[in-house]
Amino acid sequence: KLLWLDDYRNPNDYIENNNYIIVWVKNYNEFCAFIKENGLPDIICFDHDLGEEKTGYDCAKFLAQFCQEKNLDIPEFDIQSSNIVGKDNIRRIMLSWHRFFLENKNEK
Repeated sequence: KLLWLDDYRNPNDYIENNNYIIVWVKNYNEFCAFIKENGLPDIICFDHDLGEEKTGYDCAKFLAQFCQEKNLDIPEFDIQSSNIVGKDNIRRIMLSWHRFFLENKNEK
């Protein structure tokens, strides 16, 4: 499954490889509900600005916390946001958790 987080962009306009079941969520609450109910998808595509108080960065923080609680690595991800600062923030938290997970995995 591919989880597409974006309040505006239709995933079918951006995803060429349609071998995935695409689930389109448009806000923080839908994103969190999907993860809680279904676990991690294969890929997550993030937008930052979701037209509400909570952003894609908040979703990335939720995801890192979820992965920490379940002792899971993050799934493959991409960021389609045009907000450069927001994009960098999402990438930073995702890669930070990935590095932490790998370091702790190797120590066991």
